[in-house]
Amino acid sequence: MRIDILTLFPKMYNGFLSESIIGKAISDELIQVNLIDFREYSTNKHKKVDDYPYGGGQGMVLCVEPVYMALKDIDGCDEALKILLTPQGEKHSQTKAIELSTIEHIIMICGHYEGFDERIRELVDIEISIGDYVITGGELASMVLIDSIARNIRGVLGNAESVDDSFSDGILEGPQYTRPEEFIGMRVPDVLLSGHHKNIMEYREREAIKRTLERRPDLLNNLDKRQLKILAGLMKDN
Repeated sequence: MRIDILTLFPKMYNGFLSESIIGKAISDELIQVNLIDFREYSTNKHKKVDDYPYGGGQGMVLCVEPVYMALKDIDGCDEALKILLTPQGEKHSQTKAIELSTIEHIIMICGHYEGFDERIRELVDIEISIGDYVITGGELASMVLIDSIARNIRGVLGNAESVDDSFSDGILEGPQYTRPEEFIGMRVPDVLLSGHHKNIMEYREREAIKRTLERRPDLLNNLDKRQLKILAGLMKDN
């Protein structure tokens, strides 16, 4: 997969692209990430990429011209999926991350200031938000997208799989334990030490549904018939 990122602050990616899973995925040539400083495409003698909004108002607005020129200069731009990172976009999800992981070429546009010139929206295919809150700029959002997408690409997690992660099957992940078996009076549940795989699987599924019920009941609409039966038992116990 190839990802091109239009950003005003490429140095923000230094650690992110060189460490952990993403750094290894790039080293293994499973993904390719290109940083494009679209300030270089400004025709302003001071390399400005923002200006005051027409009609008045607070703050500065990102100009359309440098973004357009940067996109035009990207090889394969017409065939790529172009994403605008904005709080007004579709909220990102695990389902969306899996969908995006199948696309060969993605372009992400990161904004700053008080917003975009509306005409920038005409240059993209979709708009994505990572949540209902305000952050400094699109760079942080693009990192979230890249990480969530990359871990669904075959080989990125090595021999591991992402299928057991929270949201991978629509609900939260259940509790996990490792050594020691007991720590300051807190014990690992006996079922996990039993070696009985069927009982362990049933325990994990039940605990995952229980945790979802307690913390994210809005996700329970995604349950299948078997899980609904488990949920009914949990609610009866309560």
